Amino acid sequence: MNHIAFDHINLTVRNFEESVDWYGRVFGFELVERGTDDEGPWGVIRSGSSMLCIYERRCRKSADEDSNKDHFHRLNHFGIRVEDRPAWEATIEREAIHPHYGGAIRYPHSTSWYVSDPTGHAIEVSSWDSGEVRFG
Repeated sequence: MNHIAFDHINLTVRNFEESVDWYGRVFGFELVERGTDDEGPWGVIRSGSSMLCIYERRCRKSADEDSNKDHFHRLNHFGIRVEDRPAWEATIEREAIHPHYGGAIRYPHSTSWYVSDPTGHAIEVSSWDSGEVRFG
């Protein structure tokens, strides 16, 4: 089988402009496409080959509220890999981001911080030792 890679993650957000701004400041995403549909603005933001499609849906409740109803934003969490740990740690300070679980979590070959975007989507930000993804 050929090598595959994720193309994008599709998220609904409470506020399109706020989300574009936050992902830009925190992770360097840039808005590369935008439009509107019957419910509001949408767009594609990109950082390198990673993309998020975001759709504003103000009627939905926060992603961090626990419910089985379809009118909630849904996603357990998604991961973003950072290569420059000191730059990420500076971003945490600059943006006054308060990681969940008391801060950085150490794994056998990586360190992760769990944060939430303005809508409440959980993001695991990972920095792999030596910049190499490995297990075992």
